[in-house]
Amino acid sequence: MRHVTRPFWLTAGLLAVGLGVLGIALPLLPTVPFFLLAAFCFARSNPVWEQRLLDHPRYGPPLRQWRERRAIPRRAKRAALIGMGISVAISAVFMGWPWVLAPALVCAASGWWIWTRAE
Repeated sequence: MRHVTRPFWLTAGLLAVGLGVLGIALPLLPTVPFFLLAAFCFARSNPVWEQRLLDHPRYGPPLRQWRERRAIPRRAKRAALIGMGISVAISAVFMGWPWVLAPALVCAASGWWIWTRAE
């Protein structure tokens, strides 16, 4: 069964890495969550690539912190919340009332979840 699902996990991992790399340049697109997803997928398809992500000098430490303790550094929490706030503000300008409620509620719920994680 592993041989059947391996191409799926490999493709999903590569897609997640691609989105993570885009997130490096695009400020409102998260990087580390996509790399977390990529590591998860590579663990099921290509352990060598998973290890390369975990050993990366910049992104490896937050990936390992999440795996070991489900922890998010305070700086990352702040950046995520600020990014979500900016997204809601942009939504308010372009979508208006009451459409802004959907992104606002999603950001409030996910922001609360992020803030309550260990540091």
